[in-house]
Amino acid sequence: MAQGLEEHGQMESTTLGVFRTASTVKGGRRFSFGALVVCGDKRGRVGYGHGKAKEVPTAIEKAEKFARRQMTTIPRVGGTIPHEVEGRYAASRVRLIPASPGTGVVAGGSVRAVLEMAGVSDCLTKCYGSTNKINTVKAVFDGLARLRMSETVRELRGVELPATEIEQKIERGKRFMPSNVAGERMRAPVNTIGQERRGGRGGGGGRGRRGGQQGGGEAGGGAESAKE
Repeated sequence: MAQGLEEHGQMESTTLGVFRTASTVKGGRRFSFGALVVCGDKRGRVGYGHGKAKEVPTAIEKAEKFARRQMTTIPRVGGTIPHEVEGRYAASRVRLIPASPGTGVVAGGSVRAVLEMAGVSDCLTKCYGSTNKINTVKAVFDGLARLRMSETVRELRGVELPATEIEQKIERGKRFMPSNVAGERMRAPVNTIGQERRGGRGGGGGRGRRGGQQGGGEAGGGAESAKE
């Protein structure tokens, strides 16, 4: 999986697949290549493109251009999506489920790449039907296009809505997330199991034996001097 960084901004691209096709002509077979690329800034903007050419680098370059033209902004709540949604395209269906902080992205290669490029760090997914890469990516974008923030729904309906379930999960999850203080580093856990036992047997006993030998030597020397 190739990744690239644009020169003009913090835009990253991921090549999801390169597909080869062949057409039979009088002189033999003529090959052409297609590339599927996803671009995003990991801050809510993401797009995809599919390009075709007679060479792989040219196909990837075309796909990146198409992906940059189709960039869209998706709503996010923290590091996840605002609500559950299901996207469809042809025979592919992809369900996106918001998750609590720290869950991570539980998805396959194609869906994971799209969500990571969009800046989603916590999400549960499930694919139904066809798992073709192109159809799956289009189904994911169909689902992302249906996302709505709670503020937008409040304005459209003209009513006050309570906090959503995912917002409550995020608030509960903040209590378990580590908080970094400026200028202070987090301390790693220290394993102290068995230290007292090892110190009591090996360390103390060894020092006692060495001390006993040294003491015995000194005592023997004192006895010899007394005899003299």
